[in-house]
Amino acid sequence: MIGLATALKLLENGVKVRILERGRTGMESSWAGGGILSPICPWDYTDAVTRLIHYSTSLFPDWITALHKATGTDSEYHQCGMTILPPVDIKNATAWCATHEINMQRVPFPANENHCATNDGSDNIEAVVLPGIAQIRNPRLLQALRQRVTQLGGQIVENCCVRNWKIQQNKILSIQSSQGIFAADSYIIAAGAWSRRLLGKHALGLNIQPIKGQMLLFKFDAPPLSTIIVKKNLYLIPRKDGHVLLGSTLENTGFDKRITASARQKLLKQAQSILPKLRESPVIRQWSGLRPGSPLNIPTIGRHPELINLYLNSGHYRYGVTMAPASAEILANILTGSAQQTGFDISPYQSGWSQSDSLPPSMPYCN
Repeated sequence: MIGLATALKLLENGVKVRILERGRTGMESSWAGGGILSPICPWDYTDAVTRLIHYSTSLFPDWITALHKATGTDSEYHQCGMTILPPVDIKNATAWCATHEINMQRVPFPANENHCATNDGSDNIEAVVLPGIAQIRNPRLLQALRQRVTQLGGQIVENCCVRNWKIQQNKILSIQSSQGIFAADSYIIAAGAWSRRLLGKHALGLNIQPIKGQMLLFKFDAPPLSTIIVKKNLYLIPRKDGHVLLGSTLENTGFDKRITASARQKLLKQAQSILPKLRESPVIRQWSGLRPGSPLNIPTIGRHPELINLYLNSGHYRYGVTMAPASAEILANILTGSAQQTGFDISPYQSGWSQSDSLPPSMPYCN
C-alpha cells in the first residue's frame, strides 16, 4: 500500500517510477489487514500518530473518488462508524474527542441484543460510538492503485528480489536483483516488515520488526452489524456484501506467517460473546500478515542519514492503509524538495534511524 501510494504521488508529480516487488504487488500486510481507517482506540496514541492519521483520513474521500473514476475499481470506502465496547476510559475518550473535534456518542452497554450480548463485570457500563470512522476494502484499493500506477506509466517488476547495491561516495549508483541491474536517481524502500533486512548494515538504529496478525472471515446473507465493533484489541468489521472480518492477534514470531488453531480458537471465543451469531456461522477463511512494527506506531518517512539518494517510507505498524495517502505525500514532498508544503511538523517521522543499536541481518531478504 505504501509503495504503490508513494509511486502514484510521484507519478502525479511528473517523476518516472519503477517498482521492484519481491513477490506479488500488495500481497503482504497491505492485503491482510482489515481496512479500518482509524486507530482502534485513537486516544491511546501519541500526537505524532494522531496528526498523521487525521491528515491522511481527510485525504481519503477525494483520493478514493479519483481512483474510482480513473480505474473503474470501487474500493468501497464506507463511513460506517465504530463502536468501542467496555472497558473504555470514558473520561479520557471524551476529553480527546472534544480536543480534536471528533463526534463521539456515549451509549448504554449492552446497546442491543444484536452484537452486545454480555458485560465483563466492569464498572464502566457505557460504550463509545465514533460515527465518522470509515473503512476500506484494502484488496480492492490495492487493485485500484496498481491500475492507476500503470496507467500513468509506472513500471512494476514482480518476483524481483534485490540482492545488493553498488554504492560510491555515500550514493547508490545501482542495485543488483534477481532480474538484473537497475539504476535510478533516487531509491525508496517501502518493504514493510522486511525493511531492516533489505537495508542490512545500512539500517543503522532502525527498529522495524515483523508482528504477525491472524484474522478470520465469515459470510452472512446480510450484514449482521451496522458498525465496526471493537473490544480491547479485538475487532469485527462488517462489509456491505455480508462478509465479516474478525481480527486480530499480535504475535512476535519473527517472519513465521503460519496460521494456528490456538489463534483461531482465541479469536472465536472472544468474538462469539460479542456477536452470538458467529456460533452458527463457519469460518470460511483464516490468514495472517506481518505488520511492520515500530515503536509507538510511528513510521519512518524520509532520507537516509548517510546515503544521500536513499529514502524510506516504512514502519507504519497497524496503520499503513490508514496513513498511506499522507505518508506518500510527505515522502514525495521530501524527495522533490517541497517538504515545507506539508502543513504540520514531520520531524517525528524522520527520527527512526536512531531507535536501536542492534544490527539487522544482511541482504538478501528474499527467503
